[in-house]
Amino acid sequence: MALLILGLLLFLGTHSTRIFAESWRQATLERLGDKVYKGVYTLLSLLGLGLLMYGFDQVRWDSPILWAAPAWAKLGAVLLMLPSMVLLACAYVPGNAVKAKLHHPMVLSVKVWALAHLLANPRAADLVLFGAFLLWSVLNFRAARQRDRRVADPTGKEDAEPMPAISMSATVRAVAIGVLVWAVLVWRGHAWLLGVSPWGL
Repeated sequence: MALLILGLLLFLGTHSTRIFAESWRQATLERLGDKVYKGVYTLLSLLGLGLLMYGFDQVRWDSPILWAAPAWAKLGAVLLMLPSMVLLACAYVPGNAVKAKLHHPMVLSVKVWALAHLLANPRAADLVLFGAFLLWSVLNFRAARQRDRRVADPTGKEDAEPMPAISMSATVRAVAIGVLVWAVLVWRGHAWLLGVSPWGL
């Protein structure tokens, strides 16, 4: 469990500077320069990701079961993953209406992903991993929305900046990509990538 926790601290810690230490982040960026800062950020993130994945794999099936998952939990998790994958796709397809409305679909995707996996996985290691990501996504989304309000309305006037152009075709494309990724994961992709079927089979 120690490696899992260390990995979470490294990975989520590097992704939390804008939540808890925005001024320190900005000062460090200016002192080190963009390339050096991003290089260190990437290395720490990859190290943390590797540790949390390895640590989770080592302890997951040996950790105690904390609650009895309901019979519908697997189906509920599978269905929740559909909006999660759509939100993820919307984070990368420019000009879609979902991103224009929500501003941070990637963080919301992580939130739904973590909730879905907590629903269907009742072990202690699952609670540590997915619970940490759920808490991080809640705090991150709150901090990001606060930054949005400061940038978009610096003088206290509403709609200080125009909304980005929205394309219906971009919205349809983003949703279609998300649905396709979800379908592939549900069909065989999750089992192929992670060795675990989302249906628990």
